[in-house]
Amino acid sequence: MEFVHRPYIPGETIAALATAPGEAGIAIIRISGNNAVSVAEKIFSKPVSKLKSHTVHYGKIILKSLCIDDVILLIMRAPRSFTGEDTVEIHCHGGLVSKQVLEACIQAGAKPASPGEFSFKAFINGKMDLAQAEAIQSKIAARNEVALNLAQDQLEGRLSKKIGSFQSKLIDIAAIFEAWVDFPEEDLEFAPFDEVIDSLQQVMCEVKKLITSFEQGKIAHDGVTVSLIGSPNVGKSSLMNALLGKDRAIVSPIAGTTRDLVEDDLRLNNLHLRLVDTAGIRDTSECIEEEGIRRSKQASMKSDIILYLLDVTSPELVDIDLPKEKTILVWNKIDLPHERPLPNMDFDYIVELSAQNGSGMTQLQEAIDSLIWKKGAPRRDEVVITSLRHKDALVEAYVSFERVVDGLKRRESAEFVAFDMRAGLQSLGTIIGSNITEDILTSVFSKFCIGK
Repeated sequence: MEFVHRPYIPGETIAALATAPGEAGIAIIRISGNNAVSVAEKIFSKPVSKLKSHTVHYGKIILKSLCIDDVILLIMRAPRSFTGEDTVEIHCHGGLVSKQVLEACIQAGAKPASPGEFSFKAFINGKMDLAQAEAIQSKIAARNEVALNLAQDQLEGRLSKKIGSFQSKLIDIAAIFEAWVDFPEEDLEFAPFDEVIDSLQQVMCEVKKLITSFEQGKIAHDGVTVSLIGSPNVGKSSLMNALLGKDRAIVSPIAGTTRDLVEDDLRLNNLHLRLVDTAGIRDTSECIEEEGIRRSKQASMKSDIILYLLDVTSPELVDIDLPKEKTILVWNKIDLPHERPLPNMDFDYIVELSAQNGSGMTQLQEAIDSLIWKKGAPRRDEVVITSLRHKDALVEAYVSFERVVDGLKRRESAEFVAFDMRAGLQSLGTIIGSNITEDILTSVFSKFCIGK
């Protein structure tokens, strides 16, 4: 069932488990809303309403005269809290105990929180903009240090400041267009056309740079899919096991052992890789193997990187058109006797290795890293977007500003130019939460876990 957040009711008190469910030494129950203090007071052994903000207290959770747990309680009064509302956190034991403490909060008057509702409250109450709210989930879901750093930068507001600087410059230009619309008979010219176009194109250049950064951001955030392609018995499964450092795929001298896709995850140089071992590609009339080969070819086309394996003892090319810009040619079994020189192959990345004894594995890892970051890795001093939603909004804005420039050059009516300018500004605004729709809010916060 698709999540749709409840209509926001200012001050409504909600509660949820803010830590991962299951057995644990400590669990945290979060309560937020106008009645957070009174809810906590009904179940805590001390008068919570008399406690000072941002203080920590030891006590017991009591429900119907029964002690549920010994806990630590933190109180944070509005507006000095994550949500901007009165907030109480109860640190208790994990497992079944935490469920009982949460149930006590619900019985005391709090409502169960929906996914992302605490962050939603923070957004609505002006504690953060939408881009920063999205960064929270990105930070939680980060699979590597690069993604974590990018999420932290966004949480600190670097993307928001960048969008804000665009808006500030563009609003001044938009004001000129609106004046032309409102006072056409005055023949006003607040700035020469060439200067307006130049100023707009400078911003467009920065917007384009941000759009381009999505390629780096997507790699960091989503990781990279690497498929192993080749004829039967060239050592694809052996190489996969060598990269993973474990026996994940079945290795056998019998051709056609791998008939379906075998997948596993790998961390390489602080990046997340999804390895896909595929069926050996050859001519066959066996229907199951034929389906496996079809899936192999399909997987290679969808993957970000292809490891094209050839056996140095008997080079045999596969019947598939491989895109060379994302392919690494891997000569395997160099530990076995073979002829020199090896056949000349037209690939930018060529590695010789032995999946059996591990020689050449470092060179392969370096080639993968080089191919991933062939346009450069993200720098800590630049703003990089990782969200497709943000990229789409920037593209929409850029297209609108292109129409503005084209309209100015063709001396179109001021109404058309002003309309396109407003459309571009509205697209930028959706990134940080102005001009936002219910559909966008639902899409963003539905990805959050309950308790965040």
